[in-house]
Amino acid sequence: MAHYNRADAKDYARATLRGIWAAALTPFCPDSFAFDEVGFAGNLRHWAGALGIDGVFVAGKQGEFFAMSMAERKRSFEVAVDALKGRAGTIMSCSDQNMDNVVALARHAEAVGADFIVVHAPVLHFLHDRDETLYQYYKYISEQVNIGIALWSHPDSGYLMSPELCARIAELPNIVAIKYSVPREMYVRLTRLAGDRLIVSTASEEEWLDNIIELDWQVYLCSSPPYLLQTATDRRMRDYTDAAFAGDHARARDLRDSLEPVRAALKATRPGGKPQAAQKYWQDLLGQTGGAVRRPMVPLTEAERAAIRSAFASCGLSHKVAAE
Repeated sequence: MAHYNRADAKDYARATLRGIWAAALTPFCPDSFAFDEVGFAGNLRHWAGALGIDGVFVAGKQGEFFAMSMAERKRSFEVAVDALKGRAGTIMSCSDQNMDNVVALARHAEAVGADFIVVHAPVLHFLHDRDETLYQYYKYISEQVNIGIALWSHPDSGYLMSPELCARIAELPNIVAIKYSVPREMYVRLTRLAGDRLIVSTASEEEWLDNIIELDWQVYLCSSPPYLLQTATDRRMRDYTDAAFAGDHARARDLRDSLEPVRAALKATRPGGKPQAAQKYWQDLLGQTGGAVRRPMVPLTEAERAAIRSAFASCGLSHKVAAE
């Protein structure tokens, strides 16, 4: 069950939704395409232990939730809670166009002991006046569970939720955070509008340090850089985050900037339309379990894999295997 009551959700989030939270890719077995539970759990334990990641976003867009059954999505919640209990937090993606599915996933996340859930703004590109629909959408979900809910606004929905609408939704007692994948001026405005009612974050690792320093942000929520830019022997994202939180901004900037060759290698070799496949292959090179992608996503060609291998080898990321 949830670790807190609905009325306490904001306080719980302020205290615990902190640091570096990563969006997990879901490994599928290369031959059967079954959900690789063992590989997934191993990745999670490695991230929380060797990489010092504070929390994990499960079964989101990076995790190919759109290619998973409801049973598999629920099982991924269970595996994550079991693997990370006491080591890192969990935020479970309950995004779906069908409201019954959203609520069923949210209740399951709460029942198995997840810390939070996240719900993507639904596809409503066919509406021109959406604000009341969206307010009522999140209000209904918030009334079904005690668990803290993070909003998620992204262009994939066909629109962006305005800062003013997000601040209004944040008045609901268990709306605690937002992953706000929008231009910087929009998330700066929301940060100032919402105050302590809503923890604001975005998925851009390149903007994370500036947002700690300039906006006093407390959480990176979240994408794959925490486990693609780091290894057990090279934790520069963890180190620059800790330096920034400690007020050592000069050291934090130096560490952040030193990762630019790794960022560039990842970006330059990621084929259009194959983000999950490219990142999973990078995971394989790091000794993690990347695995296969499921349709509608398509796998890498051998030429694409060769380009990634070359970039990986020369990017300057230390990937010597170290015991956890």
